[in-house]
Amino acid sequence: MYKTIVRPLFFLLDPERVHYITFNLVKVLSSLGFGSIFKAIYTVTDERLEREVFGLKFKNPVGLAAGFDKNAVLYNELSNFGFGFIEIGTLTPKAQPGNPKQRLFRLKADQAIINRMGFNNDGVMEAVEKLKKKHKVLIGGNIGKNKITPNDEATKDYLICFDALFDHVDYFVVNVSSPNTPGLRELQDKAPLTALLKELKTANAKRGIKNNNDGKPILLKIAPDLTDNQLLDIIDIVNETKIDGVIATNTTISREDLQSDLIYTEEKGGLSGKPLTKRSTEVIRFLSVKSNKAFPIIGVGGIHSAEEAIEKLEAGASLIQLWTGFVYEGPALVKKINKAILEKK
Repeated sequence: MYKTIVRPLFFLLDPERVHYITFNLVKVLSSLGFGSIFKAIYTVTDERLEREVFGLKFKNPVGLAAGFDKNAVLYNELSNFGFGFIEIGTLTPKAQPGNPKQRLFRLKADQAIINRMGFNNDGVMEAVEKLKKKHKVLIGGNIGKNKITPNDEATKDYLICFDALFDHVDYFVVNVSSPNTPGLRELQDKAPLTALLKELKTANAKRGIKNNNDGKPILLKIAPDLTDNQLLDIIDIVNETKIDGVIATNTTISREDLQSDLIYTEEKGGLSGKPLTKRSTEVIRFLSVKSNKAFPIIGVGGIHSAEEAIEKLEAGASLIQLWTGFVYEGPALVKKINKAILEKK
């Protein structure tokens, strides 16, 4: 029904407008009691799906990537579609509108999306208020810096978000890999990234002592456009800073082998979806092999089928996340992946 009726109707409209229409629709339907129906249709419950990763117990390994529920508006309702975890954000200290519209483009021939949203969000404190509700699912907090914050002051922004979210999320993701905030990817260089992560680890340790625990897991989200040498640097950084894992990968600035019209493919921004499938899996496998599986990896990028999800898990991912595949394939994809994982047991 989704691919034959819902998606064709939605794809007639502007992508960003559809996103908000979908949010409102899910919210209204859930308030009318349809949440339990969605849960019955799409959720697969089986102990064999459970995963313990960086100290957290996940009901299943399929999550919703950051960027879908930026402001923590709908995480409980979205969990009814079978996700084992939801990542909110990217959040910044201050609210910001993001880049000028139009900034979201469908590449239908490629089953892809280009976005240049630019960390549009309502600010971390607005999200905190929404996160005070009881969580039905594990929540990740994806954090970034404001556009106006220079890179040499970026650490302050990450620490502000970290401190505000600490009591309300289960793990953190440091986003230095979005191509849509000018200069942000420069923070992926070894020296600034090591310094940033060490500051966050120090803050984490202090909060952990205060709460009589080890703090919260901290992960790093990286770009698919890194070279092998840069990926080796990432392994060194993870080992040196002792962060808890890596998310591979964010969107790409590459435009190789696209089939869609130039009017779309030449738009600036990060490309997600099917064109990213192979590269994201390559990055996962490289990190896993070269590090000798020294840290957990969450695999994301171009997962449009159960087979592609399994490939990422077999390449070395402990968990996976959906975004563009969820848009193109619908919520049934979550169920298909979880059932496929069980069939492999």
